[in-house]
Amino acid sequence: MLKPYIENINKIKEEITNIGEEISHANKISLSALKENDSSMLKDVNLSMKKLSSKSTEIDNLIVKTLALYSPEAKDLREMVSFLKITNELMRAAAYSKAFAKSFRKAFSPELDAEAILEYAIPLLKSSNLALYTAIEMVKEDDEKLIEEKFNRVLVEDSKTDDLYAMIEKNILKLITKNIELSKDYFEVLSSLRKLEKVSGRASSIANLLVFAEVGGDLENT
Repeated sequence: MLKPYIENINKIKEEITNIGEEISHANKISLSALKENDSSMLKDVNLSMKKLSSKSTEIDNLIVKTLALYSPEAKDLREMVSFLKITNELMRAAAYSKAFAKSFRKAFSPELDAEAILEYAIPLLKSSNLALYTAIEMVKEDDEKLIEEKFNRVLVEDSKTDDLYAMIEKNILKLITKNIELSKDYFEVLSSLRKLEKVSGRASSIANLLVFAEVGGDLENT
């Protein structure tokens, strides 16, 4: 395989990983805020969508340039198509992560039952970010067995986020029946936590795309 082609692929993987790690770092700040029960810490979540969008466009342009210059076949072509879709998934994950930090900080008032909310919100955020981080680890992985292992780990964490969100939704609905006057705040908290479930969903999509790149299959189902 041509050296310039390999260099381009490595550059694409590196830049995709950098975006993913930036989003994951922002989520870790959010996790610390929840663990400390200090929503003011969420102000430190600084995800510039403009900056990330610019980086994503640069990656897409490099992918298109590589496709045009080297006309990859089979597995290499699947990989390039997957990368094009992954940049979009990462932008969506970034938007959800940023929206969570902003909306949760505004909605999480002292009048709410913090213990009941954080009991499931903390593990929800932890699983959501672990799913994203593991999916990003798959980008630079070449070993098919390790890709499969990490893919399964992403699916496990994504399933956890679904279960945890269902639990916290049930808890919050109970709290609302006891404190109707706080229903708006509780619903806004619930809405913000839904963003974490969506981050996990984007991680699952990224993992599926990377499996498609490695082994093929039906892209419509990824």
